[in-house]
Amino acid sequence: MSSLKKEHTIEERLELSILYDFYGALLKDSQQRMFEASVLEDYNFSEIAEEEGITRQGVYDTVKRAIKQLRLYEEKLGLVARFRKQKELAGKLRSKLDRMNIPATDGEWAEVFQILEKVLEG
Repeated sequence: MSSLKKEHTIEERLELSILYDFYGALLKDSQQRMFEASVLEDYNFSEIAEEEGITRQGVYDTVKRAIKQLRLYEEKLGLVARFRKQKELAGKLRSKLDRMNIPATDGEWAEVFQILEKVLEG
């Protein structure tokens, strides 16, 4: 059995973390705990198994199912993709306004720039 740490790159872990931010609450409590411990907190399966009172294989299977479920939610709902697209569009809008040399402190425009900054911060 290979561990999650060896089979997932940093980029994949980041992607899983984002999926979890959007859909983690939809997972079963046990899946949430084990996913968080394994992917977000970097515990190994043996440590999690001891804490949960199950086998390493049980932890591995639970984490794998959680990952599969998170990806399925994104496939069906597309919230992460929509969020990324909105951030991309907000960034393009900010760039366009910057090229127009509109001062970020100019009355109503100041509020527009503040809103864009909040959107871009996530």
